[in-house]
Formats: sequence, C-alpha cells, structure tokens
Amino acid sequence: MASHVITLNVEPRGKRIRKLPKELQVPANTSGQEIYASLAQATGYSIHRLRITKGVDKTVVPNSKDKTLEDVGLENNSLVHVKDLGPQAGWRTVYIIEYFGPLVIPALILYGLRPYIYFNFDKPIPEPSSLQALICSLLTVHFLKRELETIFVHRFSSATMPARNIFKNCAHYWFLAGLNIAYWVFRPDAAAASDEPNTILFYSGLALFAFGEIANLNAHLVLRGLRKPGSTERGIPRGFGFGLVTCPNYMFEVIAWIGIYLLSGLSWSVLLFLIVGTTQMAIWARGKERRYRKEFGDKYKAKKFTMLPPIV
Repeated sequence: MASHVITLNVEPRGKRIRKLPKELQVPANTSGQEIYASLAQATGYSIHRLRITKGVDKTVVPNSKDKTLEDVGLENNSLVHVKDLGPQAGWRTVYIIEYFGPLVIPALILYGLRPYIYFNFDKPIPEPSSLQALICSLLTVHFLKRELETIFVHRFSSATMPARNIFKNCAHYWFLAGLNIAYWVFRPDAAAASDEPNTILFYSGLALFAFGEIANLNAHLVLRGLRKPGSTERGIPRGFGFGLVTCPNYMFEVIAWIGIYLLSGLSWSVLLFLIVGTTQMAIWARGKERRYRKEFGDKYKAKKFTMLPPIV
C-alpha cells in the first residue's frame, strides 16, 4: 500500500545554502537516505556535506536506508534544518595523507638529508648507528602498517570528515611524529647514536614494540569484524584486550610507542609525541565507552578503565 504524502518545511541552519528548497513533498515512508539524496541533488552539494536535523528537538535525521521519516518522528508540516558542513574529505584519504609524512620523513632525515640537516656538526658527519637504523626501520614498519590498515582493514562509521582536518592531522603526524622524532633521535650526538646501547632498554623496547604492533593489528581485525561492508552499525567487541579496557587498540598503540621510547634511549621527542597521542586517545576512549553504554545498554559490560589501567 502506498504511503501518504507529507510536506516537510526546510530551513538552512547557519549560513545560507544556495538552491535549498523551502518545502519537500515526499511519502511518509521515505528513508532518511532518500531525503539526503533529494536535498543533495537540489543544492548540488555532496550528500556527505549536509546534516539534517529535526526542528523540534535538533536531533539528527540519520542518513540511513533503514530509517523512514515515520521512524524518526517526522510528520506533515514538520520542520527540518539543513546545515552545510563545508568541504569534505574521505576518512580513508585523510588517514593515507597524514601517515605518509612520518612514513617517509625518518628515512629522508637519517639518510638522504643527513649532511644538510646536521651541517653544524664536525666533519665528517658519522654514519648512522645500527640502533638509529633500527629505529628508522621500526618507524617505517609502524606507519606502513597504519597505511595498509587504512586501505584494507578499517571500516569507517562516517564516509567523510571536514577537509580542514587534513591540515590539523598532518601537523600532528608530519611534524610531531615525523620531523620532531627523526631530527632529535637521528642526531649524531643522540643517545641512539651509540653503538653500545643500554641492553635492558634495547631488548625491553624491542619486545614491547613487537607485542604492541601485533596486538594492535589483532584489535583492529576484531573491530573490522563488527561492521559489515557498507554498514554503520556496530557490534560489541570481544577478544584479546577487550575484556580489560574499552579500546585495547589504543592501549597496544601506547605500548608500541613506549617500546620506541626505550629504544631511542629515552628521547624527550618520542616522549612528547607519546604524551600528546596518549592524551588524545584517552579522550576518544572515554567517548567510545559512553557510546557503548548508551547504544548497547545492559548487553554491554561497562569498563572501569577505557585505555590504560589503572590510569584511565
């Protein structure tokens, strides 16, 4: 049976949107995805650039084929607001760009640019130590793993993010993880320049890095299995580490970077990146715990620690 037609009153939220219709007449069983597609076609904007909210309570109308207007409480003459989110970039694209910097910068500084960057040291500038070469290789492995996970493993709940995030994310990774770490750790007078590194720091750092990277990959594979291709729905994650904290992938990431910190001879530059990254991941982990509790209710076993017991 055909659904009755309703009229939605449409208003921009924030700045004016060119060609945005004032009214939209659609069947009541129209899906949220179809509403987004209709408004995207009318305005000439990407479907991912628009956010539609209900005028009565400001809740978002989901861009989903499984939710109809009736499901979200929209009726005849209901008001909806449409916000222009600005230029968008794909999550996968942003991640590939941001990881590319620290993937190539360490090798460039250690080998190709070494005589130009460390020009003020006595000549001839010594060759990189075996430990510096190892750290460079591990950094390459870490960020190459990130790139491959971005391309082949990760499934994103949103298709895009604001394009301006490219610059913010690149500033974090290209400068803090790339230039900052590589310049100081690969200096001819750095602790890692020694051919006789501290044995305890060396082997414990290597072990932590290897464990953290492998366990982090496993956690990402678990998370991938929770979401079907093309779907934004999530399941409750279970597996190694997930019974202990909300986001073991973040925990294992930190463990891997502690390994790099020990291998570097306790370089302050690695510690700085570790502190900044851990702080940001802790914020994300708390947010994810709140979302899990709200989304899954009693089905979800609430976690006392979200990332690093017994700290956070």
